[in-house]
Amino acid sequence: MTRTAQTSRSNRFGDLFDMLTDRGRALLRWRDPAGQVTAPPGLPEMGELLLSRRGEASGVALARALVAAFEEADEGKRLEFLATLADRFGPDPKAVGKAVAAIQAQPDSVEALEALHNAAEPRRQELFRRLNLAPGGTAALVRMREELLRHLKDNPSLRRVDSDFAHLFASWFNRGFLVLRHIDWNTPAAILEKIIRYEAVHAIQNWDDLRNRLQPTDRRCYGFFHPQLVDEPLIFVEVALTRAIPDMVAPLLDLDRTPIEADQADTAVFYSISNTQRGLAGVSFGNFLIKQVVEDLKAELPDIQTFVTLSPVPGFAAWLAKARQGGDLLDDDLRAALKPLDQPGWHVDPDAAQALRAPLLAAAAIYFLRARDARGRAVDPVARFHLGNGACLERLNFGGDVSANGLKQSHGLMVNYLYDLDRIEANHEAFAERTEIAASDSVRRHLPAQTTTKEKP
Repeated sequence: MTRTAQTSRSNRFGDLFDMLTDRGRALLRWRDPAGQVTAPPGLPEMGELLLSRRGEASGVALARALVAAFEEADEGKRLEFLATLADRFGPDPKAVGKAVAAIQAQPDSVEALEALHNAAEPRRQELFRRLNLAPGGTAALVRMREELLRHLKDNPSLRRVDSDFAHLFASWFNRGFLVLRHIDWNTPAAILEKIIRYEAVHAIQNWDDLRNRLQPTDRRCYGFFHPQLVDEPLIFVEVALTRAIPDMVAPLLDLDRTPIEADQADTAVFYSISNTQRGLAGVSFGNFLIKQVVEDLKAELPDIQTFVTLSPVPGFAAWLAKARQGGDLLDDDLRAALKPLDQPGWHVDPDAAQALRAPLLAAAAIYFLRARDARGRAVDPVARFHLGNGACLERLNFGGDVSANGLKQSHGLMVNYLYDLDRIEANHEAFAERTEIAASDSVRRHLPAQTTTKEKP
């Protein structure tokens, strides 16, 4: 089928869909016989009505109406609806009680077990599935969860609703539904604008900066897309092709650098990974993305043998500030050696920077290899991501990012995580099962000999 025929068929289907949903809207209860709109019910009542509907056309129209009403409501009304989802749209207690009684009467009944499983499912999950039928319903539900996450801290009961969102999104955004796309300078402007907006690691200053990251022969960018969010990258990674493992980010972003030919590179550097949809928090994309990009690059450029990141360390400065105040991870000598950090502009003072190099790297080694959070995990979120993917902590880079943000979050520290294809699975298993951190000898050599304890904040 030609593209023209496909477009024509798509348009006809769209026209038919609109016709059906227009007719469906005419069936909704808040229209009078003359078709005039009367006052619609509240959001919770619309949810109940949607769950009670069996007709497809009216169901889609009602789903569209509920989505629109939620997005047009003020913040208070939206929060009230989310709270109602937690309180009134859980499992049906009577149905659960009946199913439990059936199991007690027939403990070995497979049918009774299935009935209990169905009864125990919160009604809001079915509501979300029906809302997903509305045009743009998937994107609307992602935005709805984003709204919920903003209120979660102050409204713990919403965790029940969030769990249902996470459960459904894990299936709807399964890797099998995602499409990997190469993003370059010829990608539609609507997507390029979102790359600028969503870049979360190294801000893109302007279109020239974006072109420097996409157009040269030694640069690549890849993103995962979902069929229901066609022009919305869910996550994207920026890649530099280099001749060696870099230890500073500024040369990679330099607008005046001289690019190399892609076939001259021996290293692929993942220097920025950005999740774009706050409403999809907790749905894992990054591990699949990196591994897929590695496979694609290996096929395109077989001479590339090394795959590394140049990663920020977003929690290091805050952790170090607390560790310098007390605790047993830093000894008195190391605390004293770190005092030049309190001097404004130390990074442009050669003597202060040289004095800080060894103690700061020692503190960083402690941060990655010894410090633990209250759950016994590595304290750095970026480290948990890459180590959980099977990477190895390869190198600590003093002065890797001396931008204002780099100094603020990590005193300029950056790190390289190495994706050794022969070791990924073993590293992943060791980290997941025993919280063991794969780290190179060069990283471990920075550890002070007396540092043996683990910290819980």
